[in-house]
Amino acid sequence: MAALGVVFAIAIVSAAAAAEPPSVTVLVPVVGSVAGISGIWKTDVELQNDTPQDAVVALSLPTAPDQPTIILTMPAGGVQRFTDVVSQAFGIEAALSPLRVTTLGKQSVHVSASVYAVRGSGVTRPEPIPITYSDAYYPLRSLEGLSFSDTFRTNVGLANLGETSASFTLALQRLPGRNLAVARVTIPANSLWHQSVQTLFPLITKGNDFTVVIETGSRDTYAYASVIDNMTSDARFIQPSIGAPTTQYAVREPQ
Repeated sequence: MAALGVVFAIAIVSAAAAAEPPSVTVLVPVVGSVAGISGIWKTDVELQNDTPQDAVVALSLPTAPDQPTIILTMPAGGVQRFTDVVSQAFGIEAALSPLRVTTLGKQSVHVSASVYAVRGSGVTRPEPIPITYSDAYYPLRSLEGLSFSDTFRTNVGLANLGETSASFTLALQRLPGRNLAVARVTIPANSLWHQSVQTLFPLITKGNDFTVVIETGSRDTYAYASVIDNMTSDARFIQPSIGAPTTQYAVREPQ
């Protein structure tokens, strides 16, 4: 009789799971409305429903206070644009967070995003932000083509969207496998760490074409970088590549 009860309980759980409607989530690594050296950085987001039926879409800012969420229904073939998504969609004056876009069903709406700085009456060139359409986790990831000099500056972002703290080890390299410096960062659950690369590696001199190799055992983590031209404030968004140029010495201390 006990065995029959266990089978019945498993059947109930399975039925409940089967009854839960499917959904697809994609991620914009970072959106914001935040003051910086170049002015006020803002992010525009566009959603396109390429499916032949209406789509129910939820947008959320998982590392912003109270994790705000909005839900909208998009008609088949419909387009929804948000200029300064943090302010227009969520009514928040200032925030910096990844953006989750969850579509009810088996197919996501198409998502595009771009970042730019507003300085007085001027606006810098919008820079597209790569969208993550699948699980981006991998124990080793690399941010390549980073610079910090009189011409360029670089910001690095680490997001932990998990339920527990996540520890990261970051190695700065100019040549694959040879560390110039190593730093360790612990990020609380549902938090975003966004700092200049000089803050991360304060003893490193100026230079170009650096790589930051990132190691973590925590899932639901994301990394990105942005290289900004000090003269024009135009930004170039860096998406991580999987693995490291040479993983054998990726996170050892400098020799």
